[in-house]
Amino acid sequence: MEFIIVIGLSGAGKSSAMNTLEDIDYYCIDNIPPVMISTFYDLSKNSSDPKLSRIAVVTNIRDSSDYKELRQALSSMRLSGAEYKVLFLDSRDDVLISRYKQTRRKHPLLDACNGSTADAVKLERELLSPIRQTANYIIDSTFLSPIQLKERVEKLFLHYDSRSITISCMSFGFKYGILAEADLVFDVRCLKNPYYIEELKHKTGLDKEVRDYVMSAEESVMMYSKIEELLDFSIPLYEKEGKSQLTIGIGCTGGHHRSVTFALMLYNHLTQKGYRAIISHRDILK
Repeated sequence: MEFIIVIGLSGAGKSSAMNTLEDIDYYCIDNIPPVMISTFYDLSKNSSDPKLSRIAVVTNIRDSSDYKELRQALSSMRLSGAEYKVLFLDSRDDVLISRYKQTRRKHPLLDACNGSTADAVKLERELLSPIRQTANYIIDSTFLSPIQLKERVEKLFLHYDSRSITISCMSFGFKYGILAEADLVFDVRCLKNPYYIEELKHKTGLDKEVRDYVMSAEESVMMYSKIEELLDFSIPLYEKEGKSQLTIGIGCTGGHHRSVTFALMLYNHLTQKGYRAIISHRDILK
């Protein structure tokens, strides 16, 4: 049985993630009380219904007691040997506050924070911080459109295998903010920039001409070789440690040329080595 628990900050996209999981044939339960998660897991585990072979549940924190119940439920399930994975949805505080202003919805912790949405977001982040640190998968939706969020969830779980590590190769532009969910970040802004070549300026690292230009420099070849060598050494260690997802961020200035080139090359290298790798380019359309 595949059992995914969707947790995260209110407004970060839990409902959207759940809708996507439902679209790819997970049996989904929305807004399940934390205290009921372990009970539902046990019932599903012992069921012969094929619909319950792939399950996703989303839970919300509405007060401190919910948080305590959630921690207790996850701890109890872990001690009992339950096989589950946690998907954590995150986003930057100012973006969450802006989303609440736009939708005019009430944050679930608003009453506990004297009507301050900013304080409610801060409190929820503090409560959920320990769970985020141990989550199997983290998606930061700060810079993601609804379509990009859907694609990220699909890539993670459409062909989900709980026994293997999933490696995400993600390009991004530092000018739009660092990739907060990355486990490893490589900065390639020191390499020569195709942006200043007129015929390459409006192309991206998805175009062979751009990749050829980036990799025509000895420094680019050496840097890529060292990154590849580091990953070949460290990924088996992450697997041994039991990590489910490794997110590798490659950043350049705008996220169009150098970072896309390196992310694509790493993705091809990892798939050739037999890893389950996925690739996305956060800022390529900006």
